[in-house]
Amino acid sequence: MVQLYFLSVLCNGLIGYILFARDIDEGDLAENSSCPLGLPVNTPTFLLGLSVLSIATGVLKLFSTMHGAPILGDLLPAAAGVIGGFCLLFGVYRQKTSNPVDSGSKLDRLGIALMGNRKILGILLLSAALLHFLFPDAFFL
Repeated sequence: MVQLYFLSVLCNGLIGYILFARDIDEGDLAENSSCPLGLPVNTPTFLLGLSVLSIATGVLKLFSTMHGAPILGDLLPAAAGVIGGFCLLFGVYRQKTSNPVDSGSKLDRLGIALMGNRKILGILLLSAALLHFLFPDAFFL
């Protein structure tokens, strides 16, 4: 579906920009700051909505492709959307919670590892969005 294709490119690009250019886990969540596009990328509500939309789009893209084979046709952008959405969701959770993150659980250790490499993940998400935009019919893209 073209709608999921558009949402995937948009979400991966926005999350890639946010993870690469912003510090969402270091107190950079302010109500009045925005990106050059005018979007309120540092507000917790926007980040929460974007992360949930990205995860949902990534899961739905596994079953609905543009023209390729199901599951394999959109594996890279779908996986990038789910991982990026989880990383953004974890950053918002870590910023807004009053309790320090319990590093004992596996989910928290995964989130801490993703947030530690958020710049690299942001570059990967931006490149996945760009490649998916330029080559919509590629088999593994």
